[in-house]
Amino acid sequence: MRKLVLTCIASGVGMMCGYAQTLFTYGPNSVSKDEFLRVYKKNSINKKPDMSDTALKSYLDLYALFRMKVAEADKQHLDTVASIDHELDSYRKQLAKNYLTDEQVTNKMIHEAYDRMKEDVHVAHILITCNPGSDTVAAFRKIDSIYHVIESKKADFEAMAKQFSDDKGSKDNGGDIGYFTALQTVYPFENMAYTTPVGKVSAPFRTQFGYHIIKVIDKKQDHGQVKVAQIKILVPKSKGAEGLAAGKARADSIETMLKNGASFEELVKQYSDDNFSKNEGGVMKTFGVGKYVLSFENAAFALKKPGDISEPVKTEEGYHIIKLIAKAPLPPYDTLYPSLKHKVENDSRAQTARDHFFARIKEKNGFKEYPENIAEISDKLLALPDSGKMGKSFRADNYKNMTKPVFTLANKNFTQADFVRFAEALTHGKLNGPRGAVVHDAYNMYVNNVVNDFEEHKLVEENPEFKNLMEEYRDGIMLFELMDRNVWSKAAKDSAGLKAFYETRKGKYTWETGFDGAVYKFKNKGTFDTGMMLLRGGNVTDEQMVKAINSQANPDGVTIQRGHYEFSRYKDATMAELQKDPIKVLSSSNGNYSVVVAKQIFSTPTEKTLDEARGYVVAEYQDYLEKQWNEKMRHEYPVKVNDKVFATMVSK
Repeated sequence: MRKLVLTCIASGVGMMCGYAQTLFTYGPNSVSKDEFLRVYKKNSINKKPDMSDTALKSYLDLYALFRMKVAEADKQHLDTVASIDHELDSYRKQLAKNYLTDEQVTNKMIHEAYDRMKEDVHVAHILITCNPGSDTVAAFRKIDSIYHVIESKKADFEAMAKQFSDDKGSKDNGGDIGYFTALQTVYPFENMAYTTPVGKVSAPFRTQFGYHIIKVIDKKQDHGQVKVAQIKILVPKSKGAEGLAAGKARADSIETMLKNGASFEELVKQYSDDNFSKNEGGVMKTFGVGKYVLSFENAAFALKKPGDISEPVKTEEGYHIIKLIAKAPLPPYDTLYPSLKHKVENDSRAQTARDHFFARIKEKNGFKEYPENIAEISDKLLALPDSGKMGKSFRADNYKNMTKPVFTLANKNFTQADFVRFAEALTHGKLNGPRGAVVHDAYNMYVNNVVNDFEEHKLVEENPEFKNLMEEYRDGIMLFELMDRNVWSKAAKDSAGLKAFYETRKGKYTWETGFDGAVYKFKNKGTFDTGMMLLRGGNVTDEQMVKAINSQANPDGVTIQRGHYEFSRYKDATMAELQKDPIKVLSSSNGNYSVVVAKQIFSTPTEKTLDEARGYVVAEYQDYLEKQWNEKMRHEYPVKVNDKVFATMVSK
């Protein structure tokens, strides 16, 4: 009867249990056919894995050894090592980000983004910045008062933007930021632009930059993207009105030449100031709305047919003459889906999908808040003194007896003291900035952190893919730690073992015929001449040589390297030559000169000491230790393969 192992596979609707065929055992442990095939196919170099008897047996031998070592790491409880536990926790949090989101909401947002890309919105805005830790109330009151002045018709939007907006890039234009489309700005700003009617002013709203109000000037059907070439006449602002007039005259003369039949590409070479496109015939990268200033975009999109050329267009940089190369409509949804998905998952929309997901997790697991207990601990923190030695400071230990729950999740209470411990770690025990906002934000972050951590750990139970990835990573870092302890570090640190290993095979590690001595490298002919005079003059020390040649102005006039050298490395310095004259000038290159000075010549191979051969010895000792360890593992965890199950995998 075939040996079976019970496996439970988590599905979207619950747990489905079934029996999986055991392919092999190693000691008391077993591996199923399904697990082996999953790993084998995943690690196959080719799209179609080799299912031959030979390939499968070879991989089974490697995989069995891998499983033995992981089992040994488990036996030694390496997962309790602080560094491994921390690395696993970090990996789990990073990996979980891809799973802790509402896929249905994400897909809805991808569709929303694509639908919005069919329309371009022309917007002006007023921004009152609100930096993290600053007084948000004051910023809101300011934008709210501006909004009511505009709504009451006491001032127009453009004038208020010029006077009050903190957006330096648009305030001089009355807040006008031109046309844009979906995914070109933060999600809350985009939302307000697409939901506010043309001609209307939005109520104040918040983004990461501060508080805004926007006026929607126009909405129009998106015209896709254009590819154009340009001749750019740069007019520096420092030139003033005189510079503008000269630039306009230059642009007009180029336009006249074009009308008389001159080549656009040739005029680009002669006159364009755009260094990015000049060598490409003026051709720019394809773009849609929101990429360049409004006047440039309007002129580019107004061109009808490829080859059409605009009149000179004025921007803050100068004048541009634009030639249409091609127009392209918005690509189909399926074509854009991969890039849209990536953008949606990596902009502020992603937080919306996570918020939906967390709301569902809370509801599913009986999340309940206790406002009166939250208020009690908040009041305690808000009552901290503002000055003195401990002004605005708090310590979690002082609140450890506050054990009332602030919320419950999955029948577990999270107390006031738990929240303060989190807040202390978050703020380093110092409530800087608007205290009410800091405490409020810290509490929300605490709730999200608990819910996120709760669901991260549940993913292992409920999501097979996540579980497999976590187990693979866990096995990998535990095996790395075990290998380091038993092979890599051991080979480097086990001095006695390394010396004994060297003694058994020291005849392998030899120097070829060569010499002990020095190699001098001189920077130029002058330093070379001085050095040769010193070398030929007698026993000059390295210190005397460096002192005579090197100086602050010439710090690397000579460099000296001493050691044991093999003739095979210095083919221009043969044994016969050095036996006649121990000083040999090697061929010079790039004005540099190299000189070999032999103190002792070895005409036969000589053994290397352990220190001289250490790199080779350590590498071979590691191989030796690993082979020994592998044999030990195979002895302690004998492998038994179910040949009948194995045969069902083999195909030619």
